[in-house]
Amino acid sequence: MRRADRQLSVEEAYEILEKAPYVSVSMVRPDGTPYGLPLSLSRVGESTFYFHCAIEGEKLDCLRANPIVSLSAVTRCQPKYQEQKGVFTVLFRSAVALGKAEIVEDEVEKIAGLRAICERFLPEYMDAFDGAINRSLSNTCVVRITLLEPPVGKAKLR
Repeated sequence: MRRADRQLSVEEAYEILEKAPYVSVSMVRPDGTPYGLPLSLSRVGESTFYFHCAIEGEKLDCLRANPIVSLSAVTRCQPKYQEQKGVFTVLFRSAVALGKAEIVEDEVEKIAGLRAICERFLPEYMDAFDGAINRSLSNTCVVRITLLEPPVGKAKLR
């Protein structure tokens, strides 16, 4: 049986990570057990992603213990039954990447990261951005993920 999966270019893999509404970010707890969760990331520049969270919690405990993370995303996921062949399959585009996460301490970068997230997910409300920053910046943590190598992508489109 011929395998229909196709390796994607680095640019296509970046596009998947950039456009997926949620990217699973996997990390390691301080006790060594795995911890992963879907996060809304925003890409800035070549290989930098930002997300925000509360100023304390399990994510930050994990990242302080071990800043290396794995990203994975899937788009265009569609289960399919190919009647002529009598097989079940899933059509998809996916990407994975390895990165280093760092808590952003610089206020200018923190605001820029939050702006990128808001521009990606709620661009129609950017007129309210400055007020929201004034109210909640001190209660918000921003994390920068810098990819350590180019992402890898695969697709099965038919």
